[in-house]
Amino acid sequence: MAGIAIVGAGFIGLASAGWLMRDGHRVTLFDPSGVAQGASFGNAGTFAPYGCIPVNNPSVFRDLPRFLLSGESPFRLRWSYLPQALPWLARFMVSSTRRRYEASAGALAALLAQAQAGYAPLLEEPALAKYVRARECLYLYSSAASFDASRASLNLREQLGVSFDVLSGADVHALEPSLAPIFERGVLFSDSWHFSDPQGFLLSLHELLAARGVELERKAVSALAPAAQGVTLTTADGVQHRFDHVVVATGARSAKFAAQCGDRVPLDTERGYHVRYRGATQLISRPVGWAERGFYMTPMDDGVRVAGTVELGGFSDERNRSLLDLLTFSSKRALPALQQPDSSWLGFRPTLPDGVPVLGRASASERVIYAFGHQHLGLTLAGVSGRIVADLVARRAPPLDLSRYAATRF
Repeated sequence: MAGIAIVGAGFIGLASAGWLMRDGHRVTLFDPSGVAQGASFGNAGTFAPYGCIPVNNPSVFRDLPRFLLSGESPFRLRWSYLPQALPWLARFMVSSTRRRYEASAGALAALLAQAQAGYAPLLEEPALAKYVRARECLYLYSSAASFDASRASLNLREQLGVSFDVLSGADVHALEPSLAPIFERGVLFSDSWHFSDPQGFLLSLHELLAARGVELERKAVSALAPAAQGVTLTTADGVQHRFDHVVVATGARSAKFAAQCGDRVPLDTERGYHVRYRGATQLISRPVGWAERGFYMTPMDDGVRVAGTVELGGFSDERNRSLLDLLTFSSKRALPALQQPDSSWLGFRPTLPDGVPVLGRASASERVIYAFGHQHLGLTLAGVSGRIVADLVARRAPPLDLSRYAATRF
């Protein structure tokens, strides 16, 4: 039985704790914000095994000028951040060539094929299974041209094992009658589902784990120092802690720990937003994503959450009002019965140029294990990532070859 620290108490950190405790290890979580904050709080709540199409794809060469200049684009770049973003953007463009895009899609599909099995032990708990809503995600297209433009990515999903049904506009209306009659096509993804309360799920998971002995330190970690027999973890107050293993699962803020452990990873952050319409849950029965506008509407226990958009701009807390306005305008156009949102949120997703997470051991020490950079798939890939972490600690063979997810690929 080993003593293990996990830096980060979001989806990846808590799922890793769950899998490690199944093996009998002593686990301590470190997170200054506590459990289920940041991107683990504000996500769209969708379990998306269809999500193998990375953002880095050949269409960016055609679409990037429109993304940068259109007021209806779900993408924004803060121009003041451009000098810092340029190295990441250069790698992103290189990763958007067809060969590299298809390699990224294959790597994601291999992980996603294990995603449901990764959650299975957690969802055996009734206290956790109660948050699952087994309704497939629906993608919407407001024009036949937009749907036709998506054909290549749909074909690739199909080649990689994703199952879906293509719907007509009439089918979409029959499935979700509250939607505006503006959608000409839909795609319904099999085996997808969502959480009715992502934060509630994680708080309940932490409560179960705490009853079994997991500890939570609400402290920021400042440094990791691996050695032959363990890892010294230093918190921001200068206190040192010694563990047999450390798991780095702190999302967009993981790069500094990787650098301390011998790996320079080109990790940046996508600033993501959501707005909430309290009390509107009954308007839709499933997650609905408007493909051209880049957002989801998800029915949750406290209302409809409208989440999406991408902004490159670092960790500033200043919100981009235009993106919140875009989410509000677009969601009310799609779902006219919505009134006004009562709350909004900004969070920081981790993003890597090739769209593939980092999973595996650190270069400087096999005692440091990475599980970060999941971009839009942290919730979906939490279970399988936790399983991989536990397998590496136990020296078991993981469920798939990890070479495509190594920090050294950069």
